[in-house]
Amino acid sequence: MDMDTLISKLNWFYTLELNQVDFYYAQSKAFKGRYSSIVLERCANIEQNHVDNIGEKIKDLGGKPTVLGDIISPIIGKVAGELISMTGLEDTLAIDIMIEQKAMKDYNDLIEKLHKDNYGDKELIKILQHNFVDEHLHTEWFRTKIIAMKQYEFTAKHFSASTEMHSETQMKESIHKDQYRTNPKRAKLVKPRPIKNVKW
Repeated sequence: MDMDTLISKLNWFYTLELNQVDFYYAQSKAFKGRYSSIVLERCANIEQNHVDNIGEKIKDLGGKPTVLGDIISPIIGKVAGELISMTGLEDTLAIDIMIEQKAMKDYNDLIEKLHKDNYGDKELIKILQHNFVDEHLHTEWFRTKIIAMKQYEFTAKHFSASTEMHSETQMKESIHKDQYRTNPKRAKLVKPRPIKNVKW
């Protein structure tokens, strides 16, 4: 991979991470007063660290950190973060998962390409690997939170004080019916997706 191509790819990540910083800060403000707000603020801080480490690496390679414009879609950025937050926490986190998975795929592809090309800059590869791990951790927290919210909804619905206990058979039937009542679109968004086989 020639240097111009590498710098261009790093600027893609620089732009992506900048957008994620705005995105998560906007969401954090939208859910202020909740634990999720603190998590989203921490995610924004971690994404800012990615902006800084990629920006520094671009400079070390003789390039200039450049914002490439709205390169993912209209769902990125401060305004989008505020608008998406209005849909509620569960849908917000489902969209966050999709964005993180895009970042993970692109990080993994670049890391594999650098390994294949026997690229000698181990510091750059380590930065990309650490950023990949951070994106993966964000994704798993978002997914876990969605699962917990769904579990709480189910528990509140089936075990509220005003509901009398069902027999074991009735409870199993009720659980079975609820599994098929799930919105298929939403279920698809949060369904665990295996990470591409990471060889590095």
